[in-house]
Amino acid sequence: MSSVFDPLHEVAFSAFGQDVIWSDMTGNLIGLAALVLGWRRSIWTWPAQLLSGLVLIAAYASAQLGGGVGKQLLVIIVALWGWRQWRGGRQQAADGQIAVRFATGRERLALASGAVVGTVAVGWLFAAFPSLSWNPWPDAYIFIGTLVAMIAQARGLVEFWFAWLLVDVVGVPLAFSSGLAFSGLVYVFYLVLVLWGLRDWWRRSGAPASRPVLEGATA
Repeated sequence: MSSVFDPLHEVAFSAFGQDVIWSDMTGNLIGLAALVLGWRRSIWTWPAQLLSGLVLIAAYASAQLGGGVGKQLLVIIVALWGWRQWRGGRQQAADGQIAVRFATGRERLALASGAVVGTVAVGWLFAAFPSLSWNPWPDAYIFIGTLVAMIAQARGLVEFWFAWLLVDVVGVPLAFSSGLAFSGLVYVFYLVLVLWGLRDWWRRSGAPASRPVLEGATA
């Protein structure tokens, strides 16, 4: 039976010996835009992440990949929570954007512990049910790392970028070794943006809230 989402699963173009479908291309491009907006501390980063998740859900549902749908549903839930956190405005800087800071020792321990426990739990689940993932442990690592990064971003923590960096360290070689050159190229762009974003948030983390931050603060 045909679906309104079927066009998302059609091939957009071929590159590096692989077919790139519309949903992957669109979802990845929106994801890149979301990361740029996060770097700029714009609240629009969350609607962009939400839209990226919806596009990928449509693609996974059309391909009958229940594991992918479940993962993106969790990403959407975290994106909605992050959007609510930033809209609350409890951590505004003098320029009106979200204030950023380094995590406390307790927050870092919570993020690291959640990443380890979550990766083990999800990795075991993926391994027990092969239909959920073709590469259980790296997939679990990247999935949980993404959620940890989003949670840190929602709290305005510089560690948000370190979490993304750790995801890319696995994501880039995994994509290329799996023959997914286009996805690997997207991860390389992510890596560049992460390094720029880390530099910017690191600098801003020491700026007093009472002092306006003049550069790079547009919504």
